Amino acid sequence: MFARQAGYDRAITVFSPDGRIFQVEYALETVKRGTISVGMLTSEGIVLGAEESLTRFQDENYSRKLFIIDENIAAVISGYVPDGRALIEYAREYAQHHRLIYDEPPYTEIIAKRIGDIKQSFTQQGGVRPFGVAIIFGGVNPDKTMDIFVTDPSGSCIKYKVSAIGAGSDEAIEFIGKHYNEDLTLEEGKTLLAAAIYVVSGKKEDLKIRILEIPRETAKAKLLSIQDSIIYVEKAKEKYGL
Repeated sequence: MFARQAGYDRAITVFSPDGRIFQVEYALETVKRGTISVGMLTSEGIVLGAEESLTRFQDENYSRKLFIIDENIAAVISGYVPDGRALIEYAREYAQHHRLIYDEPPYTEIIAKRIGDIKQSFTQQGGVRPFGVAIIFGGVNPDKTMDIFVTDPSGSCIKYKVSAIGAGSDEAIEFIGKHYNEDLTLEEGKTLLAAAIYVVSGKKEDLKIRILEIPRETAKAKLLSIQDSIIYVEKAKEKYGL
């Protein structure tokens, strides 16, 4: 049985007899091993956040996981970071293309679906492997509606109000579910997001998080520094008794 399975294990273009593509499943497992990332809709805008793993002497002002795609759209990744960075560049180029053609900022769904299409194409070609990264896209659209979409290594593209990816994502969603409502302000959303990351993190004494916000009023993404983001962990500890 093992020998038969091994053949499907090596092939990205062939389904196993029980309908599985093992390389895609392995890519999904890579995402589960990444540090936690969260996206959340509030009444006043979008909040994205992530636990940052920093090595000694690394520049804290350079984010490895949070990215501004266009002024109104941002993303947070979890999984194999180099794959995420490459896809973020695809997303930025497509956003620029949209502006040139339509003379307006892109909608979040358009960017997310484009990246989902690219991911899906890498699950059905020989000589390539799936992207080992999931991405949460959040944005304020030109009509002032707000969206959060998540793409995973399989190429799926799903819309959420709240989403978490990476290690401890299920636990984070369970915690948020106890406290979340759509009337949260941006400040309340940042505090709840920080609380969820704190709850699942294994580095509570030396936790580094980074938060990005897109206010609905301005539709302009703003990346907070680690120093400014960590303030919300302290607020979360006090508010939720962590």
